[in-house]
Amino acid sequence: MIKKQIPNAITSANLFAGCIGIVFAFNQNLIAAGLCIFIALIFDFFDGFAARLLNVSGPMGKELDSLADVVSFGVLPSIILFQVAPKTSFGLTTTPLLPYFAFLIAVFSAYRLAKFNLDTRQSDQFIGLPTPANAALIASVPFIYDNKAFYFEVLPLNIWLFICFVVIMCYLLICELPLIALKFKNFSFADNRFRYMLIVLSVLLLVLFRYGGIPLILVAYIILSMVQHKLDQTNAVQQKPEVTSGKKKRNR
Repeated sequence: MIKKQIPNAITSANLFAGCIGIVFAFNQNLIAAGLCIFIALIFDFFDGFAARLLNVSGPMGKELDSLADVVSFGVLPSIILFQVAPKTSFGLTTTPLLPYFAFLIAVFSAYRLAKFNLDTRQSDQFIGLPTPANAALIASVPFIYDNKAFYFEVLPLNIWLFICFVVIMCYLLICELPLIALKFKNFSFADNRFRYMLIVLSVLLLVLFRYGGIPLILVAYIILSMVQHKLDQTNAVQQKPEVTSGKKKRNR
């Protein structure tokens, strides 16, 4: 049935964009490679949207989506970092092996996607940083360098920053950190206030700082998610005595 294959075709377009991006990255065209990640992000959003709209979601689409994401949001970002690394200032020491450290992003992205497919807790929220968010951050790096974002003038990418960046991003991909998922069950502000706050803040940061706003969006995303999780925990604790007292009244 053709209708069932529409989301899979969109997912395949995501994979195709990732493959083209890899070619651009190996040819040192990192701007085009970054654009391919953003194009893949669009396809990644619309394949799930199309599956829900057409009511044709299934295990085949889920597995294909993960395989496409490994390439577009795991391997391609790693190659971009691999190409950026030799251009960094290494201070007094230089090692030809350092750029290969970037491929840990691909390894941890694959682990993250496999974990996501088996984790039933991630229907309404993410546990750990989604691979598209990580890929978008890395895709912004060539644009930030090209446009000389304000904070890169005082924070040059050096050997220690490169290592710390890779380690932190790998950790965020697999850590047990609850993060906001932009999945709307309804459009009421009360149920989605943190989602709306994230969207508005993201638009403002992009308008103000363009590509330089993407790292700031990631920081805001993590902070808002932590605040939401803390509030949810507080509300759960406050509601628990009410449930207990209600049980005691019924027992009497």
